[in-house]
Amino acid sequence: MMSGDAKQRRGVCLVIAAPSGAGKSTILRRLLELDSGLVASVSVTTRAARPGEQEGVHYFYRPEAEFERMAAAGELLEWARVFGRSYGTPRDPVLAVLAEGRDVVLDIDWQGWRQLRAALPADSLGVFILPPSIAVLEARLRGRGSDDAGEVARRMAAARAEISHWAEFDHVLVNEDLESCVDSVRAVLRAARCTTARSLGVGAMARAMSELPV
Repeated sequence: MMSGDAKQRRGVCLVIAAPSGAGKSTILRRLLELDSGLVASVSVTTRAARPGEQEGVHYFYRPEAEFERMAAAGELLEWARVFGRSYGTPRDPVLAVLAEGRDVVLDIDWQGWRQLRAALPADSLGVFILPPSIAVLEARLRGRGSDDAGEVARRMAAARAEISHWAEFDHVLVNEDLESCVDSVRAVLRAARCTTARSLGVGAMARAMSELPV
């Protein structure tokens, strides 16, 4: 059995990206339910809080001027404007979680993944989720019943643009079966946790074992 020191490691920054309708939100929810060592990153946004949303739980709500100040000061690991609102990932909370040896999961798009990978190249792990087919994706979007035909068409165009960046990620998975897809993401994360670069305590243990006796 390993000692507490031998188990020390640096956390993983797991990014889950997918087009709208591919099941990303459900996958994220299942990952957090199944893994107590996984923490959800809370984003900063300039949009107003919706009924039932809480500051620091769903988002950190900030005015545009404050968001711009944070971005200029380097306080955000990544940020983007989406449908007229700004969203970003605060740097300090993520770094604190990683330093504690826990893992943080982020729900961001390919642009955010590019920025995050550039900011934390040794800590970032990107997984892209594909739907079984483009027809299935469109059916899911239409099945929501909350969008008109024009909105569905706009979301489909955005989905195709998002999918075109799948090869930029470390792993790509097809969400044909939810639990199978969740298991695959967990397997990817487990493997990342065991890389030699992350296993700080195990590395010290291995070096001690390799020393010749006096």
